[in-house]
Amino acid sequence: MIQLTLSDIKLAHVHRNLPVPALVEMILQSSEGVLSSAGALSVRTGKFTGRSPDDKFLVDDDVTHGAVDWGKVNRPISEDNFEKIYTRMRKHVENKEMFVFDGYVGADPETRLPIRIVNNRAWHNLFARQIFIRPTPEELENFKPEFTLISADDFSASPEADGTRTETFIIINFTKKIVLIGSTSYAGEIKKAMFSIMNFLLPRKGIFPMHCSANVGKQGDVALFFGLSGTGKTTLSADPERRLVGDDEHGWSDTGVFNFEGGCYAKCINLKQEHEPQIWNAIKFGSLMENVVIEPQSREPDFSDGSLTENTRVVYPLDFINGAIIPSVAGHPKVIVFLTADAFGVMPPIAKLTKEGAMYHFMSGYTSKLAGTERGITEPKETFSQCFGGPFMPLHAQQYAKLLGKKMDEHGTRVYLINTGWTGGPYGIGKRMNLPYTRAMVTAALSGAIDRAPSKHHDIFNLDMPTSCPGVPDEMLDPRNTWHDKDRYDAAARRLAALFVKNFEKFGNVSKDIASAGPKP
Repeated sequence: MIQLTLSDIKLAHVHRNLPVPALVEMILQSSEGVLSSAGALSVRTGKFTGRSPDDKFLVDDDVTHGAVDWGKVNRPISEDNFEKIYTRMRKHVENKEMFVFDGYVGADPETRLPIRIVNNRAWHNLFARQIFIRPTPEELENFKPEFTLISADDFSASPEADGTRTETFIIINFTKKIVLIGSTSYAGEIKKAMFSIMNFLLPRKGIFPMHCSANVGKQGDVALFFGLSGTGKTTLSADPERRLVGDDEHGWSDTGVFNFEGGCYAKCINLKQEHEPQIWNAIKFGSLMENVVIEPQSREPDFSDGSLTENTRVVYPLDFINGAIIPSVAGHPKVIVFLTADAFGVMPPIAKLTKEGAMYHFMSGYTSKLAGTERGITEPKETFSQCFGGPFMPLHAQQYAKLLGKKMDEHGTRVYLINTGWTGGPYGIGKRMNLPYTRAMVTAALSGAIDRAPSKHHDIFNLDMPTSCPGVPDEMLDPRNTWHDKDRYDAAARRLAALFVKNFEKFGNVSKDIASAGPKP
């Protein structure tokens, strides 16, 4: 136990950077978690089983006012309202037993961000310890955080007095370098708040921040996988034939790519050992599962049980993945894969993108939100999340897209669009894309086999589709072939293409080359 001073707060009972066994014991003693047969803990996050994007705010001040892309995603909150919440929150946590993790965001020592996570739950502390980068004992001795995050799930805002939407809040103050989280137990808010901070800071240094996974082949070739939650970033990057750099958040600097994190946060719903062996084998002592139902007698996790939420998760450190690259830095990527889970079932399974096409689809960020990743989402719903991570991207989409185009030019990077969603019809009629087929498409993209295959143009989506791919039936590669009613396919495709065009209008004055690379309804 130590005494920790946070600004003018004094916490009398603080557990700082506890080892995993001590944290696990405290979690079990408090009855906040259940130990599975493999030794992994399972906890429940209460009524919040996903993020609350409508309750996230950025403080509107001199630092952010002219820089942030304000709107539905990046909601402003006044400095005065921040101070009111912060003052009451300080009093709330004062002299309480709290848990502290000191560590880093960013595996590149030149650009990493020292952070301090303060929370009132032992399992939240274990989450932070496993997802962020852990300091050495020497680094911990003289550790000085640049950003401090305080999370108290037993503290609520007063919407009328504080300017929040509900009693739940996630507030980032870039001037004071403080993050406040209250009235939610969903630990993913901690991770994503820090991701948002990096996405604001890094472009100022010429570094491209990315919501993507990354891995490296045997020849040293680096690949990136962009996509929203549930589109397959973690699954497809966890390849036994390739070494993992990271599963979710990276930066691309002049020297190469680097992971923001020291761990992985993988979806567990319907997890099977034969399909995702690396994730399966990482679920052991030290891993923390969220909302995974444990069978009372056998203590086996039931990964098919979505009764609590479809958004079941597990967090584990990178070294739980055999062959993971630690420290998680690598060279410049040769291939980028954009992943979309198309609930309409009309997007091609795979297509190659030009630089302008890549910038268009990067800015569009089309996919379907999958059940459970956010409150209120109970079935797949089409969405456009700019830069494949709109909720965490504070700046204008064009700033990030320009960095993408610049990196592609500098390093000759190839970009592909892969649909991991539905085929043969929309959700409810068609079926989800076969995972082995998707893996075969990724392999063909990485090897260059797709570039050597003949292609045909999809006139509606303005995309070039290969007519053959090793390991994938030819008829699957043109989505129109998989629909019984071709006219219904055409109508559904045109409807989605029109949604692309309508969505892209929000970006205003974009170069003609980029705008013309999109669909043609």
